[in-house]
Amino acid sequence: MENLVLYRKYRPQNFSEIIGQNHIVRTLVNSIAAGSTSHAYLFSGPRGSGKTSVARILAKAINCQKPVNSEPCNKCASCNEIMLSNSLDLMEIDAASHTGVDEVRELISGIKFSPVKSKYKIFIIDECHHLSKSASNALLKTLEEPPAHAIFMLATTEAHKMLPTIISRCQRFDFKRLQIPEIISKLEFILKKEGIRADPSALSLIALAARGSFRDAESLLDKCISFVGGDGKLEVKEIKELLGIVEIAVISNLVDSLILKNAKLAIMQINQLADEGTDLQEFAKTLVFYLRQILLLKINAEFLNSQNSGFSAEEIAKLKEQTLKLSESQIHKMLELFIDAENKMKYAVILQLPLELAVVDVVTGNG
Repeated sequence: MENLVLYRKYRPQNFSEIIGQNHIVRTLVNSIAAGSTSHAYLFSGPRGSGKTSVARILAKAINCQKPVNSEPCNKCASCNEIMLSNSLDLMEIDAASHTGVDEVRELISGIKFSPVKSKYKIFIIDECHHLSKSASNALLKTLEEPPAHAIFMLATTEAHKMLPTIISRCQRFDFKRLQIPEIISKLEFILKKEGIRADPSALSLIALAARGSFRDAESLLDKCISFVGGDGKLEVKEIKELLGIVEIAVISNLVDSLILKNAKLAIMQINQLADEGTDLQEFAKTLVFYLRQILLLKINAEFLNSQNSGFSAEEIAKLKEQTLKLSESQIHKMLELFIDAENKMKYAVILQLPLELAVVDVVTGNG
């Protein structure tokens, strides 16, 4: 366990350990207790929200020899085999790298045979929206008439790309994007287990950078722990430097320049960031995120608070001050221009040029 990365070391093993998806956990636990499990499940939602973790826990709970209140015991042979990834009755593929019909046919070729040890033979297909049309049709045929001992669990970040006929044959669960406090709470739990200290604001910074993905938050935390060492303390300044995170104050200053229609100052600020080695693409993403908060505040002045947003009280006060100086149409235009700039930066010869052009368009009223 010592050599495992955090997201594997602290992967949830019970439904009670899943964060932010209480509506899904409650439904699954009740269905197991009632003995009314479905033959096919579709778990849809943002990446890092717990889809495959829930699928594995559900697989354990269904086949567990000694379940406790519809939770897997994690002690019986079936649970241990699944946790060690050597269960003969659990087949799992990543459809992103196995898109063809041959791979799907190979996966389900053994579906007609009874499980080797367990009650059910379970098939987990991750990122199933990547399956080709022929592969999807092959899967559909199996979903239409599955044997009683087979259960399918499909996970996807883009359910709209899947065949409607496949979706209609599954019991669908939509995972929500995790909130900042939920991510911080679990990070605090991990740090306590690891015996590492951290500034509260440092964890807020990591949670914000993860953008709703707990897996990303764990990966960022892992990187930070390696940087400070096991006996160190996670400090805000070090985390900003290590992860290339842009301070909210820097974004706020740029927005002030745009409000004042000062293109010269705004472009100077962007070029200063470039000279300092700031990740400009990360800066652009954070700027779009910041402008979105302004738009939401314009719609509802009580939308943000320091408990649910990850922003400090001072940062929220500044956001509200800037919101009062901008019309909804101005915010909308700024968002469109900087989203477009962020996309163009991927192919730009001069990385900051799309940002500079967006600044000029905002200030002059073009675009």
